[in-house]
Amino acid sequence: MSSPDPAGRTLRVLVGYDGSPSAVNAIEAAATLVPSAQASILNLWEPPFTSPELRQRLAGRASGLQALGALLEKEGRAEAERMAGNGVKLARAAGWDAEPLVKRTFGGDGYQFARTAEELGADLVVVGSRGLGGVRASLGSVSELVVHVSPVPVLVVPHPLTTEEWAAAATGPILVGTDGSAGADRAVAAAAALFPGRRQVLVAVAEPGEGPGPTAPDGAELLTVPCAGRPGSARATAATLAETAAGRAAALIAVGSRGHSVSRELLVGSVPVALLHCAHRPVLVVPAEPSPAG
Repeated sequence: MSSPDPAGRTLRVLVGYDGSPSAVNAIEAAATLVPSAQASILNLWEPPFTSPELRQRLAGRASGLQALGALLEKEGRAEAERMAGNGVKLARAAGWDAEPLVKRTFGGDGYQFARTAEELGADLVVVGSRGLGGVRASLGSVSELVVHVSPVPVLVVPHPLTTEEWAAAATGPILVGTDGSAGADRAVAAAAALFPGRRQVLVAVAEPGEGPGPTAPDGAELLTVPCAGRPGSARATAATLAETAAGRAAALIAVGSRGHSVSRELLVGSVPVALLHCAHRPVLVVPAEPSPAG
C-alpha cells in the first residue's frame, strides 16, 4: 500500500535487488522504516549474466558465436526479469506498491542507479551491503559509488541485523549527525520528509577547542557528545555517531554528504563512507545540492 507524505505526494523508492540475502534484508528493513511507498525494484544485469551451468548448456545448443550471444542475451534478460519479479513479491508482502524494473548495464552500476533515480523522480534509493565478506569490506564496488553520485538520499542497509537492531528499526528515533551546516540541515529535512512521525535526535560531535556548537530546530533534541578518538578523524567521528546511535536504540543514522567543518570532516563525504563500515544499522546519506553549473 502507498500513501502520501506530509506534502500530499506518494513517496517513490528505488530499490536495488540482486536476489542476495543482503538485498532481501534491505527491502524488509526499508519497508519497516517507510511503511508505505511506491517502489521500483531494479535489477541491473550485465551480459553474460547467466550462470556458468546455463552458459555451458547454451553453448551446446548454439550453432556458432553469434547464436550463442543471442541465447545468452535472451536467457540473461529472462533471469533478470525473474529476479526483479521475486523482489517485487517481497516488497508487496512488506506492504509496498511495487513494480519490476530491469536494465542492462556494462559496469558502473552506481551511476546507473543514480540515472534511474533521476529518471523516475525517486525520493529515496535503497541498497544493501553484503556483510564483511563482500561489499561491506570494499564498498566502492556499488554501495559507496551510489552514495557518492546519487542525486537523491540513499539508504544503505547492513546485513545482517540483530534482533535489537530490527526492534530499533521498527520503533527507534532517527539520529541525525549535525555540525550546523547547510548539509546537516538538508539531512534533518530529508529525514523528516522520509520518516514522518519518527522522533529526531540531532547529535553534534564535539572536539577540543571548538567554539559554540550547532543549535537545534524548535522542538528537536540536540546532544553534544565528545569525539571518541583522534580529533579531525572521519573514522572517529563516524564511530562516535555509531556508538551514540546504538546507545539511543536509533532506527538509523542520517548524515549530509557535505558540511562546513573541514578539520573535523563531520559531514564531508568520508564520514558517511566510514559510517557504512562501522554503523550496524541503516545509514541515510543525503546529497548536497548541485552547483549552478550542475
